[in-house]
Amino acid sequence: MLIGGLQKISLIDYPDKICSVIFTIGCNFKCKFCYNPELVLINSQQPTIKQEDIFKFLKKKKKFIDGVCVTGGEPTLHQDLPEFLEQIKKMGFLVKLDTNGTNPKMLKKLIKKKLVDYIAMDIKAPFLKYEKIIGKKIDLSKIKESIKIIINFPDYEFRTTVAPNLVTEEDIIFIAKQIKGAKKYFLQQFVPSEKMIDEKYKKLKPYPMEILKKMRDKTKKYIKTVKIRM
Repeated sequence: MLIGGLQKISLIDYPDKICSVIFTIGCNFKCKFCYNPELVLINSQQPTIKQEDIFKFLKKKKKFIDGVCVTGGEPTLHQDLPEFLEQIKKMGFLVKLDTNGTNPKMLKKLIKKKLVDYIAMDIKAPFLKYEKIIGKKIDLSKIKESIKIIINFPDYEFRTTVAPNLVTEEDIIFIAKQIKGAKKYFLQQFVPSEKMIDEKYKKLKPYPMEILKKMRDKTKKYIKTVKIRM
């Protein structure tokens, strides 16, 4: 596991739980609006955190946090992810996994071994626009398979970052149809940052709230719960 960061306490990354957030290095997407570019590319010069140090920290915080959110980058790229999560579960923590859905085989493995309690999958775009949004060619069948796996998992969410000039109201409706029947779908407000992969998105204005609310209302007939996340 290549670990590039640790957020000691978070009240928002695991729904209704207090958690720590572990950031893995490496991603097979290159989304223009990504605000963690230092976690996308694997660089030998990047500082990393040892797993042993993560475990030592978690042991000390056992009384203060409910769970651990493992995000990235893309955690499922790491073949030793199951072993890493197994250690966290043995310590008594709940585990939330953030994923882009490109590794359904890993998802099945983690679920079978009962190493995850909550899964959050990013749906970047309607299937036909996926490669445009993520900046790379991918096997869409794997994305579709992951959606099917997660929809049958007890506790999960799907989410889309609503970036202006990339994701439209029509796109959101198409995405809702792609995950029709899902329990939860979050429309995540785009937040400009100085660290974004594509510089032109650094000062791009987010959609006004009224547009996000309109998108939300138009997707409710496909999904049980649709919320806006700021």
